[in-house]
Amino acid sequence: MNIDIDTQNLIETVTELSVTYGVKILLALAVFIIGQKIAKWVSKLCLKAMELKKIDPTINQFTKNIVYYSLYTMVVIAALGQLGVQTASFVAIIGAAGLAVGFALQGSLANFASGVLLILFRPIKVGDYVEVAGTSGTVKEISIFSTILLTPDNKTVISSNSAVMGGNIINYSTEKTRRVDLVVGVSYSSDLALVKSELEAIAQSDDRILKDKDWTIGVSELADSSVNFVFRVWVNTPDYWAVYFYLNEAVKTNFDKKGIEIPFPQMDVHLDKQAA
Repeated sequence: MNIDIDTQNLIETVTELSVTYGVKILLALAVFIIGQKIAKWVSKLCLKAMELKKIDPTINQFTKNIVYYSLYTMVVIAALGQLGVQTASFVAIIGAAGLAVGFALQGSLANFASGVLLILFRPIKVGDYVEVAGTSGTVKEISIFSTILLTPDNKTVISSNSAVMGGNIINYSTEKTRRVDLVVGVSYSSDLALVKSELEAIAQSDDRILKDKDWTIGVSELADSSVNFVFRVWVNTPDYWAVYFYLNEAVKTNFDKKGIEIPFPQMDVHLDKQAA
């Protein structure tokens, strides 16, 4: 008789626990599955909205991931709450663990923070020709931890984002126009008026040189063996190097035709004959 009573009590207890915790487990699973789908839907919606506004692809993916994982974390905490887990203590544990991991990964976190700043403030973007972390090249990719550059001789350079943000950033692609600066040296016997007129003619001869911006031609220095002229013209940024090379060649060619001497360093050696 006692066995039957104990068995009956056990069955009632198991049934009660099954009903109580079964409902909680079902609710937790429902919260997790539905919440995860909502997180994916919201993150994809954010991505489509940013793509419609033609925001930089790097920012799009970064924002999508941040939105998804933030919502996913909230869903997990909500599901655990349905199981009766004290979420406040759980969040505290996560915070403590995150702090410990943060101390262990200070360098990576610095790169991550710099990546966030690069994406938010956009001092550089994909396709820009820049000089960062001691390297010049075209920005190929900006990720969360590193920036990838492609150099003019087709080398791939990967720089940490902390190194990029920790130094000077020179972006050659930000402005639509750039100034080409040359220093042209001529001999002291040269006709300075003729030199200036020839430089003017060179500037007029190339359509890539912007005529609506004043160029500068003038004597900048009376050097040891030459009179130095500054020759500065404005061009559209994509034409910079082509015009730079053209001007150097044109100066040499035109000056040779006009007999204008471009001096080079010379040394005079005087020998004194000593009496025997």
